[in-house]
Amino acid sequence: MDERPDDTIPVRPGEELPVAPLANYLRSHLPGTSGPLTVRQFGGGHSNLTYLLGLGDTELVLRRAPFGNAVKSAHDMGREYRVLSKLWPVYPPAPRPLLFCDDPAIMDAPFYVMERRRGVILRRPIPSDLSIDPATARRLSTALIDALADLHMLDYEGAGLGDLGKPEGYVARQVTGWIERYAKAQTSDLPALERTARSLVDRKPADSSPSLIHNDFKYDNLVLDPDDLTRVVAVLDWEMATVGDPLMDLGTTLGYWVEADDPAPLRLAATGPTDLPGSLTRRELVDHYAERTGRDVAGILFYYVFGLYKIAVIVQQIYARYVRGHTRDPRFARLDGLVAVLADQADRTVSTGCL
Repeated sequence: MDERPDDTIPVRPGEELPVAPLANYLRSHLPGTSGPLTVRQFGGGHSNLTYLLGLGDTELVLRRAPFGNAVKSAHDMGREYRVLSKLWPVYPPAPRPLLFCDDPAIMDAPFYVMERRRGVILRRPIPSDLSIDPATARRLSTALIDALADLHMLDYEGAGLGDLGKPEGYVARQVTGWIERYAKAQTSDLPALERTARSLVDRKPADSSPSLIHNDFKYDNLVLDPDDLTRVVAVLDWEMATVGDPLMDLGTTLGYWVEADDPAPLRLAATGPTDLPGSLTRRELVDHYAERTGRDVAGILFYYVFGLYKIAVIVQQIYARYVRGHTRDPRFARLDGLVAVLADQADRTVSTGCL
């Protein structure tokens, strides 16, 4: 995780960990560890909760589902742990997991602990002490899409992940599933998102050949080398990883990719500095990905629209948790505005046919 001091915060109220039983558990299961346990929280992210643990001289990262979670399948810590256990030996950016625990005597929810990888995580705005010139921005955005292409070209069956998902019918299930998730999390009418859903149903393509996919591949899920921002040290947040159509994964990455000439509301909603001068455009990302993987990307518009829709639904689920009183995190109070911005971009893209 990022070593910058402002990337961790005191644990938010209502999201505290049971320090005493957790400390005893860690000391008994991790040889060579000792000393008091300190806990801070990584302030970024809106889904699974991530904490920095200090146990003597040892730093660890703990992941657990959010409090008040109602979407159990989206926060399966055991599954995430199993994915990383198979992945880290064959995909260097994957952090090494160390422990998984589902004992309610230790914590009220399953969790796992992994190694900490230090580096820089790019969010928006960029820290004032970082300077990214156009040449670096271009290499950085190329490194992101290279890391995604490397994942998609991985021999996932050889890695022991062949049974992770059901690739046949993946696209159709994803479209139906995310529409259903939105219906369960809906708090108001949003015609643009409803039109987008109908378009996805009407235009869904056949599956392309499957690969291991991350499903949330973006700047703030990458850890970068502080001495060379174009080198990816780690890829984080594997909670939605599966085997499926890699173009759906690429579409999600494009959904997060905001360009300098995009509408102002979309640029203001950007979570990462994707619009820096020199950065690849969405079209250039797609072209580079196609060159690296050899995949046919002619129908990429559908996958981009799906990415926008999926991200909008994820945000809506988080907003619904806030509205329904399952979390008090003040960051979530205005997320309905972000849902609307994403819905408008998806609707506009369907209408114009432009990436």
